[in-house]
Amino acid sequence: MSDQAPAPIYEIYGIRHAVNTVRTRNNNFIIDANPTEPLQLDFFCWVLVSPERTIIVDTGLDPEKGAVNAHRQVISPVDAWIALGIDPQAVDTVVLTHAHYDHLGYLDALPNARFYMQAEEMAYVTGPWMEKPLFRHAYALDEIKQLVDLLHQGRLHLHGREYDIADGVSAHWVGGHCAGQEVLRVRTARGWVVLASDALHYYEELERGIPFAVAFNLSDMIAAHDTIRALADSDDHIIPAHDPRVTAAYPPAAPEFKNKILRLDLTPKNAR
Repeated sequence: MSDQAPAPIYEIYGIRHAVNTVRTRNNNFIIDANPTEPLQLDFFCWVLVSPERTIIVDTGLDPEKGAVNAHRQVISPVDAWIALGIDPQAVDTVVLTHAHYDHLGYLDALPNARFYMQAEEMAYVTGPWMEKPLFRHAYALDEIKQLVDLLHQGRLHLHGREYDIADGVSAHWVGGHCAGQEVLRVRTARGWVVLASDALHYYEELERGIPFAVAFNLSDMIAAHDTIRALADSDDHIIPAHDPRVTAAYPPAAPEFKNKILRLDLTPKNAR
């Protein structure tokens, strides 16, 4: 009889912290048959919870920065954490899937956390590609400076392409959207779920084999689709970072959290 402890199983909470209702398809896809058709953009960050630990994944969007691009806050990530019973002061692990400004707000709200990010992303955001406005426009300089401060404080670990955050949670480089874009593979009661972050903004990218409009490397972005599928138990176990279909497919964590905090470890509606 084995004395080995059972493998941790995580619940996944998706915090829908902002929304943009004025975008059109040409804002999201490079070439589209219906470029002026509206296509809403939802904004998610995530929380992973097991009996042993809590892991924050990305920290949302500063509402003032978001308002410049017509992104409207739905709920503050900090308020969402607290509503889930999470004390931000007690959080010790935060994964940053990449450093775009809509994933890097509220870092100061987690004063005792250790942060994890791809080393390639830090090299990218502090290197020569940032001379090009096309590549730097989705980064906020004050937030990049915060990352440098965290690094020098010993609170930011810059890891390699494949990295085990914890038993049942692993980070995998895919690139494409930015140089250091990663996805997370998470063990849940329904199997291995992949939080694709911005490797997939919409399900449509995966379904049609097309790239998102904001890209550093298009070939890596398309190759990421195969990596994501290999890591997930099925396409129903893949979760994009910005698709309103996520909001429609998954139940709220509680009735009062409708359209704000979702349970992504549960089976989605109309699962294939």
